[in-house]
Amino acid sequence: TILQIINKQGITIDASSLNEVKRAVIAGTSLKNIMLTTQEVPEGRNRKELEQMILSGLKYNVCSMRQLYIIGNFAKKNKIDLSYRVHPGIGAGESASRNTGDAYSCFGIHLSDIDEALGYAKKNSIKFTQVHVHIGSGGDPEIWRQNIDLELGFVEKYFPDAKVVSFGGGLKEARMPNETAADINKLGKYAKTQIEKFYQRTGRKLKMEIEPGTYIVANSGYAITKVIDKKQTGSNGFNFAILDGGMDINVRPLLYGSQHPFYIISKAGQILSSEFDKESLKNAKHKTVAVGNCCESGDSQCLDSDSKNMPRRMADPEVGDIVVIGGVGGYCSTMTPFNYNSHTQIPEVLLSKKGQVILIRKRQTLDQIISNEI
Repeated sequence: TILQIINKQGITIDASSLNEVKRAVIAGTSLKNIMLTTQEVPEGRNRKELEQMILSGLKYNVCSMRQLYIIGNFAKKNKIDLSYRVHPGIGAGESASRNTGDAYSCFGIHLSDIDEALGYAKKNSIKFTQVHVHIGSGGDPEIWRQNIDLELGFVEKYFPDAKVVSFGGGLKEARMPNETAADINKLGKYAKTQIEKFYQRTGRKLKMEIEPGTYIVANSGYAITKVIDKKQTGSNGFNFAILDGGMDINVRPLLYGSQHPFYIISKAGQILSSEFDKESLKNAKHKTVAVGNCCESGDSQCLDSDSKNMPRRMADPEVGDIVVIGGVGGYCSTMTPFNYNSHTQIPEVLLSKKGQVILIRKRQTLDQIISNEI
C-alpha cells in the first residue's frame, strides 16, 4: 500500500536488494523508475533475473569491482549504460552506524580503485551515465554541501559520459522537538547553483537526483503500544514501564541511540503528556524508562548513543495506559527483528485523508512464523 502511494506521487525507487525491486514491481512501479544499489552479488538465477530486469529498464548502480566484472560482458554485449557508486573516503551521520562514506563503511567503489574500474569500462566500451554518492544519514548539512562539490568534482574529472548526478540521501528529519530538520530548500538552491557553475565551466548539463526517503516518511508513522507492567530497580536505579512492543517494533534506539517522541494517553483517552507540550512535561516530574517485552537488555526505547538507559520525563503511566511512539515512519516497520522471542509482527493501519482507519497489513500468526520450519 505504501509503495503504491509512493508510485502515485511520482517518486522513483532506489532499491537495496533484488527482492525490493520485485516488491516495487508487484506494487505497480515500472522497472524504468527503479535503480538497484545493492551489496548483493548477482549469481545463478539471480543474475539471470537481474539481466532480464536491466533489459526491461532497471538501472544498475555498480557498487563493487566484482559487480562490475560480473555485469561487464552483459553490459558490453547489450550496450547497457551503468551507474557508478563512488566511495568518497569521507562521510557523515548522526552515529557511526549511519555513516556510509568514510573508511568505516564499505559502500561503493573506493577512489583508490577508480582507475582500474574506469580502465575496465573503457576497454569494454561501457559508459557510466550516472554517478552516485551517499555519505550517510542525518549528518551535518555543511557536510552535505561539501559532498555536492566533491561529487561534481568526480563527475568532471572521471565521468565524461555522466548525465545524472545523485547526491544520495540522509537529509535529517526532526523527530524530537529539540531537533532541527535539514533545510532542503537551502540545500537545493546550493546544488542548483553548483550545477549551473558546472555547466558554465564544462558545457555539460546534469540532472540531479536525491534520495529523501526518511525525510518524507519519518514523521508519518506512529507505533501504538500499551503499558503491560511496571517495575523499579531501587533508589539508585530506574522506574520502568514495560510495553507490549519495543525493539520488535522500533529498533532505532538500539541500533543508533535514536530518540523518538512519546505520547502518554490514559485508558479514558486523555493525553497525559507529550514531548511537544511543554506544559504537560512540566507537570510530569516522573522519569521513566520505556522498555519492550523482549528478553534482551537492549530492548529499550530510551537508549543513548552508548546503549545506556536514559530515563525520559513523561507522565507516570499506569498499567493499561497507551504509549504512542512517534517518528516511526522510516526504518522501523521494515528493519525491526519482529520475530524475536517468537513475537508476531504487528498489524499496520493507514489513516486516510477522510479520517478512515484502513488495515494495510494483518497481524502475523504463529503459524506463519513456523511455516518454513521442518
